[in-house]
Amino acid sequence: MAKRGKKYAKAMEFLNPEMIYSVDEAVELLEQTNTVKFDPTVEVHFTLNLDPKHVDQMIRTTASLPHGTGKTPTICAFSDSISAADLKKAGATAAGGEELIADIESGKVALDFDVCVATPSMMRHLWKIARVLGPKGLMPNPKTGTVGEDLIAVVSEIAGGKFEFRTDKHGNIHSIFGKLSFGKDKLKENLETFLSIVQDVKPAWSKGKYVENITVCNCMGPGIKLAHEIR
Repeated sequence: MAKRGKKYAKAMEFLNPEMIYSVDEAVELLEQTNTVKFDPTVEVHFTLNLDPKHVDQMIRTTASLPHGTGKTPTICAFSDSISAADLKKAGATAAGGEELIADIESGKVALDFDVCVATPSMMRHLWKIARVLGPKGLMPNPKTGTVGEDLIAVVSEIAGGKFEFRTDKHGNIHSIFGKLSFGKDKLKENLETFLSIVQDVKPAWSKGKYVENITVCNCMGPGIKLAHEIR
């Protein structure tokens, strides 16, 4: 394990490793345990009692937090019916039809986006770059709201803060829920909303205790154990 610096050690002085904190206490501690000079993102980590080997115990969904995440996503939009100019006006970083797919396939356009969206008619063309989109988790999917006829609305929602999260290969969830500069009240609202969403997407086939533990932290800061009632 890498040796922690003095700032991290100082931040740990505010925490009792035996304590599990309420949402209000945890949000308060985020400010006290900040170890960086820039405005850090704040993260939430769920250890879940799920078996990712079973498809029916995997989670992949979207969330819209009351105050957004503080991050402006880069969006790639595939459409053969809506102009690239209109999609970019809505918030897309890159937009186009089959010519955009060809540029990505040839390497002319780098696939360094946070999310890809598409109209249903474009899905049959995306197989050409599926082996690139898939491993990066960028393949548009109707279940996560990244495929739709009204792609202007889809792009606008994502640009406005709607984002996807999923379980990792161990069946756990890791996400951000804002910036430290949001302040305690907004971070509390965002965190409580995220907790509610995770409760709502509990897989029907999940057996026993669903959430084993939750921690929140600043980017590069120590984890703060969170009390919860998610079962």
